[in-house]
Amino acid sequence: MASVLQSRLPLYHSSPSPSSYCSSTFTCFFPINPRAQSIHTQMFHSKKNYHSKKDLLCKSALDKVSVIDPPGNDVEGSKTEIIGALKLKLLSAVSGLNRGLAASEDDLQKADSAAKELEGVGGPVDLSVELDKLQGRWKLIYSSAFSSRTLGGSRPGPPTGRLLPIILGQVFQRIDILSKDFDNIAELQLGTPWPLPPVEVTATLAHKFEVLGSSKIKIVFEKTTVKTTGNLSQLPPLDVPRIPDALRPASNTGSGEFEVTYLDSDTRVTRGDRGELRVFVIS
Repeated sequence: MASVLQSRLPLYHSSPSPSSYCSSTFTCFFPINPRAQSIHTQMFHSKKNYHSKKDLLCKSALDKVSVIDPPGNDVEGSKTEIIGALKLKLLSAVSGLNRGLAASEDDLQKADSAAKELEGVGGPVDLSVELDKLQGRWKLIYSSAFSSRTLGGSRPGPPTGRLLPIILGQVFQRIDILSKDFDNIAELQLGTPWPLPPVEVTATLAHKFEVLGSSKIKIVFEKTTVKTTGNLSQLPPLDVPRIPDALRPASNTGSGEFEVTYLDSDTRVTRGDRGELRVFVIS
């Protein structure tokens, strides 16, 4: 059936005078070509489909956009994870070595290698901005110098062993960054003749320290205090004064230097002036 276009058009009637002018409307129907109507419909739907596809493309593009953290945050997070893994590796390497007293040559190499990995990732230590991290009581968990089987480590000191009357317990460092106090504290068990029980003492080697450069520390010995513990804890402490410099052997000046090679809130790694590696954890 032919389509029609309905329209309302005005119809003017002729009149001899303007006063007789009138108008009326009537409805006309114009036939429309079906093909033209089909083309018009296709164009309408094509335009509609174009906008729909465009909207879908835009939505798809937006859906694929993800919020990414700034590169700096990713790098810091990754570095923190790596350092955590390397700290665990170092602690595992030195565990079971009795602070280094039971370390073999292979153990020494493994500990040194693990420490170097941590030092490399951690980067240089700057005590001018990180000095506050030194504050506190640190527990020694490893010293390569103890492999020499002496309490002095790489320096002169009494030997250790099963047949000797000295057994080394826990070792600590107590650092006060305000007073510059630097105390080495060692728990010792002294053998006594049978049937007396062994005597437990705590020896505190008091020092003063100063920072040299960015990461080096110099300590100067002042005195040793020996305090009995256990059953004899009621005895007063015994202060051993510092030997005058004139009477002190040249090899034992009472001072020393070491470099802090890694430092954070709970772990510290140092290397001494004679190459000894020490690992501490906050206690």
